[in-house]
Amino acid sequence: MTWLMLDHPAWDLDAGAPVRGLRTPEGVWVLSCSPARTTTLIRGSGAAPVVDVYDPAALPEGRVPDGLAAALDRLGQVERVRTPDLWEALATAIIRQVIRAGQARKMHRVFRAAAGETAGPTWLIPTAEQTLALDAEQFTMLGMAFKRRPLQAAATAYLAHHSEWAQLPADVLVKALQSVPRIGPWTAGAAVADYTGDFSLYPYSDLAIRTWAALADPAITWPADEPMFAGLWRELAGPSLSTLTVLTLAWGDHHAHHARPDHGSSHD
Repeated sequence: MTWLMLDHPAWDLDAGAPVRGLRTPEGVWVLSCSPARTTTLIRGSGAAPVVDVYDPAALPEGRVPDGLAAALDRLGQVERVRTPDLWEALATAIIRQVIRAGQARKMHRVFRAAAGETAGPTWLIPTAEQTLALDAEQFTMLGMAFKRRPLQAAATAYLAHHSEWAQLPADVLVKALQSVPRIGPWTAGAAVADYTGDFSLYPYSDLAIRTWAALADPAITWPADEPMFAGLWRELAGPSLSTLTVLTLAWGDHHAHHARPDHGSSHD
């Protein structure tokens, strides 16, 4: 079975069904899927957003620990909608900084509803221009005072450099984004992974990956030290680093959907 990953905080609920609005270079799209996350319907103008498919069968046999491999195999194929707007990916990663996943999801929704445009039953992320137009008092009223400076610094940089950034290879883009104040390796990696669908660029030693790997395969003594965990993760993944990383996040998304723990990230 193939099911849709709803890790992105732009996913809302409409009559119990997940729904998301997003911008593409050619227009606005509204995406929805069944409550069971098995059917995706998309409508809009221009080319449709890319839906990446990640398959446990692509993982290298014999390298991934048995417990984790079995958990991901039971998960099956996973679809994930790639965020086609680099500004949205960057703003989303900034909102996710430091705070827990549930809080980030609520804040993302408040920000979209207050300052973004409507897209069917949901809202788009405010554009870089709309973000710069908000003053300190408005951010405070939204409960986002501590997000104002990083979001507005990123908006200024995006408007100045987005044409250049769009031409960069993904790994170079991760480095380029870190020239923006308040954007470090975690934020840049998470944004570019969301934007490109390449989760080898995701900060795969972060709390989310370490938490879900330990829950999926508690028989393994996973390193608590981030650099050591990252080294082990690369070794286990081999050439399938993106697939292993996104499927582990998807397993956590599926687990959280049922168990409702709230594991966030605590990085830049």
